[in-house]
Amino acid sequence: MRSIRKTATAVSAALVVAGLLAACSSSSDDPAAGGKTAITVVSLKPGSEQAAFDAFENQVRQFEAANPDIDVTSQEYEWTGPTFTAQLAGGTLPTVFTVPFTDGKALIERGQLADLTEHVRGFGYADKFNETVLQSGQSDDGGIFGVPTAAYGVGLHYNRTLFAQAGLDPDKPPATWDEVRTYAKQIAERTGQAGYAQMTEENTGGWMLTSLTYALGGRMQTVNGDKVEATIDNPGAREALTRLRDMRWQDNSMGSNFLYDWGTINQEFAAGRIGMIMGGSDIYESLAQQNNINPADYGLSVLPLAPGASAGLLGGGTLAAVNIKATPEQQAAGAKWIDFYYMAKYLKQDAAELDARTLAESDQPVGLPELPVFDKATLDQYNEWIKPYVNVPLDQMRFFSDGIFDQDLAGEPTARTQEMYAVLDTVVQAVLTDQGADITTLLSTADAEVQAIIDRG
Repeated sequence: MRSIRKTATAVSAALVVAGLLAACSSSSDDPAAGGKTAITVVSLKPGSEQAAFDAFENQVRQFEAANPDIDVTSQEYEWTGPTFTAQLAGGTLPTVFTVPFTDGKALIERGQLADLTEHVRGFGYADKFNETVLQSGQSDDGGIFGVPTAAYGVGLHYNRTLFAQAGLDPDKPPATWDEVRTYAKQIAERTGQAGYAQMTEENTGGWMLTSLTYALGGRMQTVNGDKVEATIDNPGAREALTRLRDMRWQDNSMGSNFLYDWGTINQEFAAGRIGMIMGGSDIYESLAQQNNINPADYGLSVLPLAPGASAGLLGGGTLAAVNIKATPEQQAAGAKWIDFYYMAKYLKQDAAELDARTLAESDQPVGLPELPVFDKATLDQYNEWIKPYVNVPLDQMRFFSDGIFDQDLAGEPTARTQEMYAVLDTVVQAVLTDQGADITTLLSTADAEVQAIIDRG
């Protein structure tokens, strides 16, 4: 087994979105190492603690012991929108990598992912997937090119300690957006910290604006047959930006930094300098591995949804894929890794217990709330298997776990999603940095720009 570790600085310089190293790509690696099939696989995000990497390498050793004809090299990896295309075009992606649901269809249409259909069907669970989840990694004819490994809903993450310091009850997270505003103002006034903060960079601003728009009843795209229409200039988006503007300029409850991406906002939140943020329900793992969050500080609740049938919770997830440039032997080995590392734990008790025990022994998070990749019964069974190893503050996440299945989950926009998010980044930044920004004009201009991007195909 070979392991490659890179610093966060080196990675961010070489890839802002795929976190991989050109010198170690599967396209340039010798596919055979001492008679073995050599593959590279993504491991953890740059900056994760050493214990997390140790746990990952332990799992690599377990895989290699079960598959002695395969040699695995691990690489640090963090997907972000702006540089993934460059990494893909440059041939520097590893054999096995991950992408968000939003990228699956476009990569498949462009012939940039290996066809895993035969391998996944051979594992025996292709027909068990949640069909809505699986579609993000399927071609139009039903071929499987990306395997859904995790699904999330956007949640409201909050700092229980700041709540208490501000005179708020940590066991009563806000249930409406009016309450979010009230809580944020009270936190800012009584603690001096940002009561609420919003991501705005690296496509995350557009992602979170879309999430807030969904929660307020709007949608950024509509689909009618083969035609996709940008609907960015909608009442939900206008209300979302108006709420952010009021919190920023009237309440002064959003602090002084308005250029956060996913990593930097998590860092500030874990350090106790932000009271509330929106984000995927799965970020506690990174908060623990990269940001050393105090578990006692952490709280997670469902995102407030406005009254009415149109309000929905934006959901997404992660696909594991195999490099189209890999040899057939590497593609088969990569599929085996996906089955071992990502999928088997949900379907086999021994795999679930081994995975959970390996992580727990390295003091890594076990038992975080998840949305089902297969079905809720399968997820419930998995949670039962790993129960002895759970080491996260589940009681502080119960407001999410208890409420998530009562919310209507809506998928992310499907056409040129990341490019749309990049356009919307500038809209959110303008509202938070320019008190005179005209929301109507900003949305109208973004609508036209995104429609032009969609029409180009």
